[in-house]
Amino acid sequence: MDLNDLTFKIRRAAFTVHNELGPGLLESVYEATLAYELINLGLNVRTQVPLPVVYKEIKLDLGFRIDLLVEDSVIVEIKSIELLHDVHKKQLLTYLRLSDKKLGLLINFNSIRLVEKETIIRIIN
Repeated sequence: MDLNDLTFKIRRAAFTVHNELGPGLLESVYEATLAYELINLGLNVRTQVPLPVVYKEIKLDLGFRIDLLVEDSVIVEIKSIELLHDVHKKQLLTYLRLSDKKLGLLINFNSIRLVEKETIIRIIN
């Protein structure tokens, strides 16, 4: 499946979750329900994937975790906060670099409605 088709399915599932639950819940709720929707679409989804940092020759398990890894290709970082800031985009970009993945979606469920480029942001490594 090409990355555009995959991200379309992820975004559609995010809209489904948001329409059903609305804003104001914990990130863990959105993570679990989005994973459920994606699995029901037949996608391979892993949650809370450990992400080590390799510094020189040592591997540091520092507790970084990818919220969702879909089809071993797209990282989905879930937020439930008032506003997204540049630091959230940089966090996802760092996860993409550390995991050697090309594409990620940053989704903030704590808004009245999900809007492309405002509450759903596509980040390319």
